[in-house]
Amino acid sequence: MTANYQNYVDGAWTDTEAAETFETTDPSAPDEVVATYQQSTVEDANTAVEAAAATQSEWANTPAPERGAILREAGSILADRKDRLTELLTREEGKTHAEAGGEVQRAIDIFYYYAEKTRDLGGSVKSASGPRTNLYTVSEPVGVTALITPWNYPIAIPAWKLAPALATGNAVVLNPASVAPGVALELFKALDEAGLPDGAANVVTGPGSTVGDAIITHDDVDAVSFTGSGEVGHMVYDKATDDGKRVQTELGGKNPTVVSDSADVEEAAEIVASGAFGVTGQACTACSRAIVHTDVYDEFVDAVVAEAESIEIGPGDEYDMGPQVTESELEGTLDYIDVAQKEGATLETGGGQPEGERFEDGYYVEPTVFSDVENDYRIAQEEVFGPVLAVIEVEDYEQGVEAANDVQYGLSASIVTDDHTEAERFVREVEAGVAKINAKTTGLELHVPFGGFKQSSSETWREQGDAGIDFYTIEKTVYDTF
Repeated sequence: MTANYQNYVDGAWTDTEAAETFETTDPSAPDEVVATYQQSTVEDANTAVEAAAATQSEWANTPAPERGAILREAGSILADRKDRLTELLTREEGKTHAEAGGEVQRAIDIFYYYAEKTRDLGGSVKSASGPRTNLYTVSEPVGVTALITPWNYPIAIPAWKLAPALATGNAVVLNPASVAPGVALELFKALDEAGLPDGAANVVTGPGSTVGDAIITHDDVDAVSFTGSGEVGHMVYDKATDDGKRVQTELGGKNPTVVSDSADVEEAAEIVASGAFGVTGQACTACSRAIVHTDVYDEFVDAVVAEAESIEIGPGDEYDMGPQVTESELEGTLDYIDVAQKEGATLETGGGQPEGERFEDGYYVEPTVFSDVENDYRIAQEEVFGPVLAVIEVEDYEQGVEAANDVQYGLSASIVTDDHTEAERFVREVEAGVAKINAKTTGLELHVPFGGFKQSSSETWREQGDAGIDFYTIEKTVYDTF
């Protein structure tokens, strides 16, 4: 059954002024239409920003615990609909049922978390140098905020931008990626039913080059939060900062796991395979490089190949790994596989589209492992965004960290080791915003900061936890001698 979605602007579900729509399809069965959406225009985007601006003052002046109560109720509504949202996410984006369910639960938890954080919002009291002076700070919302989100975590990422923005009193406009926007729009259904004031949150679907550009450059927008590709993210950053807006960008990754000679090789292979092939490798924190000590290199290659070959591929409601989200994403992955072989890497397993009746229509690719990869190969330097792992051999720990850092990105990194000194050095020396010990590069806690170094981020503001609140608030210092 095909769903039909409208934009949500100023508390009402509306069609685009252009009366044009677009469709999404199931990546495991591309002939099946999942939903229809509004192909919005600049005028639609401007209307949404104007609605947010008109409501900004009222929403900012709403007591924070009252804002929190709305977020809490929205979270409860999402929880009641978890099964249906999980199915929608699986059909539209291609994740397995378990992965989709975990992502929906993450969105629910984020709404609950920031609902409770509203009770702690405020400023701080300081000691004044002179008599009869009260010295304190007041935390205020930044203002109207534009949110641009990607397709690979289509409910979790909108949730971790929306929830702290609304909790702190900012009115927002969201432009979700057109590949899989359905679950993001379901967030707005929950907020609407929870009693969110008209105009406090608005969502407009359509191409980022039109809708997204209009909202980030609108004069009434005060802050921009973007997650997506590096190329687009840098353009967003430049446009927004040129206008003096506060900007937060989270971009790509080329995430390594260093495997020490002291590591349990079977455990290391499980950790790396989970990080590399989970969510079909379509995560900015996915492990795409295993940097392995020469003493355990051959054993590790055999073990990680066995892990890859044990993965069952198919539609997300039944199998271990689903399809890539679109034909273009699949083609991009296959192109990188071809480049890796031409560069001289050894294809150990995978490398193509699986054969069989259930794979005839979907955008499937095999979990792929390359060995004999040099760190200057494109497969070791560029983000692939598919289930492709490059295995790189190093002589010692120092070479391992050097290789880990020798990329333009710095989002997530891990080490598998039984040596405490190596683990402590790795945390200090790796150039990444997330460092993990004996764990996969993917998977994030919602109450701690998330963000990258180098080209993985604007390196301005972090997301999630208290850092998420920091981006959406600004401090005012008060000297009271009344």
